[in-house]
Amino acid sequence: MRKRLMMAMTAAAALTLAACSGGGNGGADAEGGGSGDASVDFVTIAAGGTSGPYYQIAATMAQVFSDELGADASPQATGASVENIELITSDRAELAFAMGDATRQAVEGTGPFEGKEGLADLKAITALYPNFVQIVTTEQSGINSVEDMKGKRIGVGDQNSGVELNARMILEAHDMTYDDINEDYLSYADAIDQMKNGQVDAAFVTSGLPNASVLDLVTSHDVKIVPIEGDGMKKLIELYPFFNEDVIPGGTYDEEEDVSTASIMNQLLVSPSLSDDQVYALTKALFENLDKIHQAHNAAKNITLDSVEDGLAVDLHPGAKRYFEEQGAL
Repeated sequence: MRKRLMMAMTAAAALTLAACSGGGNGGADAEGGGSGDASVDFVTIAAGGTSGPYYQIAATMAQVFSDELGADASPQATGASVENIELITSDRAELAFAMGDATRQAVEGTGPFEGKEGLADLKAITALYPNFVQIVTTEQSGINSVEDMKGKRIGVGDQNSGVELNARMILEAHDMTYDDINEDYLSYADAIDQMKNGQVDAAFVTSGLPNASVLDLVTSHDVKIVPIEGDGMKKLIELYPFFNEDVIPGGTYDEEEDVSTASIMNQLLVSPSLSDDQVYALTKALFENLDKIHQAHNAAKNITLDSVEDGLAVDLHPGAKRYFEEQGAL
């Protein structure tokens, strides 16, 4: 009896030690190194507004992590890039969608991240897909160029969101600022709703293609996408090299012809609290279920093993890099 009691006490102590060392991140070691428990108990994915591609793709990723790893996984609706980076660096999310511009600003400590610490070592699991800057308006607005937005009420995205950062940069490249427009800090979904009511003249929508909110607007209004081209595009890339010249293909919305615009790569960032083995497990689950991810949204079809480093603003996490090396993707 005494022997059995001692064995039970020893087992209980071992379980207690394991629980204390596991934490909320599935047993990540203190330094986030390559050793330790590879299990992942919780995966919160900081995404964006519920109507955007970020959230739709994140919801499918969460289902994959739940099915493949047994994790308690879920997407989190947020104001997108800036908030997402703050969430993973404050241990309130394990993964985060973020645009390349916000990621670079975080690493460099500029813009909305000025004076904030602990961001220089951000790491990515993979490049995702390009976001297209879509300046959305209607035929009746009279807006045909970026300069035509002067004096108009413009939805510029949630304050400090990736969309709003883009809005400031696009205006700057056209020698404009918020002083030239009546800016309205609205998510693009809210901005589109206000456009329907005649309360907003145009909106910055930076997302994958097509955007569900813009498609909804097409059902009731003659939609126009304002081009970014010429000297404005040239200056934009000179000022911010992480932008690329791109086009929104004709037929995406109302317009038959391609529309020139700028694009920027999204990244899937990872919390520094996760170990190399945990990140390896997440990466493996994600890329071995790409068929499911691709079904989440048309933009997700750009997530492939051939493009894991394309347009990345930070280095790959060692755990993700190990998986990609095994697959011959690097």
